[in-house]
Amino acid sequence: MSSASVKECLQLQLLEMEMLLSMFPNQGEVKLEDVNALTTIKRYLEGTREALPPKIEFVITLQIEEPKVKIDLQVTMPHSYPYVALQLFGRSSELDRQQQLLLNRGLTSYIGTFDPGELCVCAAIQWLQDNSASYFLNRKLVYEPSTQAKPVKNVFLRMWIYSHHIYQQDLRKKILDAGKRLDVTGFCMTGKPGIICVEGFKEPCEEFWHTIRYPNWKHISCKHAESIETEGNGEDLRLFHSFEELLLEAHGDYGLRNDYHMNLGQFLEFLKKHKSEHVFQILFGIESKNSDS
Repeated sequence: MSSASVKECLQLQLLEMEMLLSMFPNQGEVKLEDVNALTTIKRYLEGTREALPPKIEFVITLQIEEPKVKIDLQVTMPHSYPYVALQLFGRSSELDRQQQLLLNRGLTSYIGTFDPGELCVCAAIQWLQDNSASYFLNRKLVYEPSTQAKPVKNVFLRMWIYSHHIYQQDLRKKILDAGKRLDVTGFCMTGKPGIICVEGFKEPCEEFWHTIRYPNWKHISCKHAESIETEGNGEDLRLFHSFEELLLEAHGDYGLRNDYHMNLGQFLEFLKKHKSEHVFQILFGIESKNSDS
């Protein structure tokens, strides 16, 4: 999109945020990931800031009346929203994993009916208030497949995540714990740079990404994502069999000091072994044939 139309999108996003903040005026109902995000966007639109502002990301806590439960709706507005899809994820401690998956599937397919250019956060909130009760109740019904059920297509996702470095013990533990808890496979390569690969069905992968990013990991990005539709359980699509930490020997004998660089040649061999050699160039911008040093 041209910068003019990005500006047009950001103006629409600000309008929608004003509506939301007036609908949810109480402290803590709308939690912005970056408290200065709206100010930064205003400065960009006024021309006092040249760099593209960060995306608006926030969580809205919805109080559902019947049954009395809370849903946290996580929203990310890409710069080109509302002309590209909004990223939404609803979660509640009262839902089990299967119900949460079904709730998000219903929400996503409803939002998919909107035309490009239409704002839809308020509609998503309304949909959750009107429709979420059935996902909390009827636990049994959710699991009983209907006799004429069509095969359900699931999206199998593999995300390649790049960070400037991963050293801290507590961060490494958080990543491994999330990987083991969420039924995803892949690896976390610690050191500099830090690389994480996570694969599994779309919802657990997105939850993993959300878990490790928040509250404040800034220097991390998803460089590449591969998604495949499948009617199966996805096991045949996995390139990894568990979620593990990958410790490669560093260049030089630095030990685990904060300035050691990973041995990228070894990492390339590891990727080849897992049929993922093509990702090397995406992650590092280097052709793999030149990087066997």
